[in-house]
Amino acid sequence: MSEADGAAAVPPGDKATAGQRDQDAWTVMRLRMGVGVIGVLLPLALPAGNWIAARLDGRTGEGAWPGSMSGSYYTSTRDVFVGALCALGIFLIVYRYNKVNDVMGTIAGVCALGVALFPTAPGSGGDAGRQAISVLHQVFAVALLTSMAAFCLLMYRAPGVRERSYVRRPYLVAGVLILAFMALAGAAAATEVGDDWLITPLYLCEWLSVWSFGFAWTGAALSLAEDIDRLPRTRAVVGAVLGWFRPVGGLGGRGEPRSREAL
Repeated sequence: MSEADGAAAVPPGDKATAGQRDQDAWTVMRLRMGVGVIGVLLPLALPAGNWIAARLDGRTGEGAWPGSMSGSYYTSTRDVFVGALCALGIFLIVYRYNKVNDVMGTIAGVCALGVALFPTAPGSGGDAGRQAISVLHQVFAVALLTSMAAFCLLMYRAPGVRERSYVRRPYLVAGVLILAFMALAGAAAATEVGDDWLITPLYLCEWLSVWSFGFAWTGAALSLAEDIDRLPRTRAVVGAVLGWFRPVGGLGGRGEPRSREAL
């Protein structure tokens, strides 16, 4: 546009900077969505995959539900379990927000890789070597859930998130739920309640913990997608989802202006 049209031309350097910001925000949104999708789909994909594999082999599929998500290592969905955790671990390690969240995300990512690479012992117990690896697995699993809860609670107070209550509240709810489900799983393990159930309390608590983490990240991804206006074809869906989050999280962030610095 010429100066005769009443507007000054935008310097090329400013255009490049704005384009880089859009690209960075788009990358962050995809990382958030990737973590959310893994968290939401993994607990269901494991038993569904086991059931499909059993039916294809002519079996009934009665053993589709393992005793825990970690028990999927010894089922038909081992590759799905290990691959999803490795992807989640890499996502969390490379994700950057602020210093504290970077450290906690890296810890969670390393723990996710540890859970994937050091399997739990099989149902029969295994030899001494497998038992030692299983101890490492349990340590990584507890540390993963704890760091996931801590990450969500830290994001609740993070700059750029705390200004929007409909985004920050899901993080708070997810962090509290993960800690509550961990306590319930520990109580069930100590009392041996539900060990003979089709879906054991341990699997159910792990399932709901991962879901809480996944839904919080999915909500954050959709919020950022709306901010940068990069999903024009699904804007109605994004608006509907965010419209559901706003009543849950309060109306405090609805009328506040958005800035690129807040992203």
